[in-house]
Amino acid sequence: MDLGLTGAKALVTGASRGIGRAIAGTLAAEGCALALCARGEEGLAKAVAELRGEGAIVFAEAVDVTDPAALAGFVERAAGELGGLDLLVSNVSAGNVKGPESWEASLRGDLIPFAGLVDAALPHLEASDRAAVVAIGTTNASDTARPAGANSYSALKAAVVQHASALAHSLAPKGIRVNTVSPGPIDFPGGAWETIRTGRPEVYEEVLAKLPIGRYGTAEDVAAAVAFLLGRTGSFVVGVNLVVDGGLLTRVQY
Repeated sequence: MDLGLTGAKALVTGASRGIGRAIAGTLAAEGCALALCARGEEGLAKAVAELRGEGAIVFAEAVDVTDPAALAGFVERAAGELGGLDLLVSNVSAGNVKGPESWEASLRGDLIPFAGLVDAALPHLEASDRAAVVAIGTTNASDTARPAGANSYSALKAAVVQHASALAHSLAPKGIRVNTVSPGPIDFPGGAWETIRTGRPEVYEEVLAKLPIGRYGTAEDVAAAVAFLLGRTGSFVVGVNLVVDGGLLTRVQY
């Protein structure tokens, strides 16, 4: 299926590894020019070299997205290098941090970067005839019964989903579509579930038993959902939270 992404200019945050890296690779394979950022220079340089080796056009900078000015500056430089921006993917996250500083860390690492990214890119998206935004959420944002319990990561990701829905309805009249993709358990090298698999195998197996599809998800599973929503295949999809979780959530998804 042709997703209609050829020639689009896509910006992805947190793109050096895991889900962000898979999204970058999928969009590159669909013919997008890329603007990528991540905090770690080494991992980002490796990703850029791989993507360019496959023929992709890539602009990249090491950026700490918890610094709003640095993120906004990256957006402007990316638009300048690529000649505009059509697609945004807000993938970066503080992760499931612990301790008394976790609430501020989740606020600064999840919600604020998403809001700031869209604000900074808005003039470029308004100038595009194919503008679309996807924020990466989590199934934790809509399920309080899971073992994770009450924590800042789940609460702030729920705020990301809510803000994305509000943006979707306010920006759709301008031709800008906004949606969310919420992954469930995704196992990739260096990720949280790999750590659990090696360090707490009983927990890993317990969650696996709850997955009706019988396996953990891959970063590519999430990337495929993101690409669908960004492409013309998702051109009538607005304000949706697309859950990619192998059937983990049992609630009816209205």
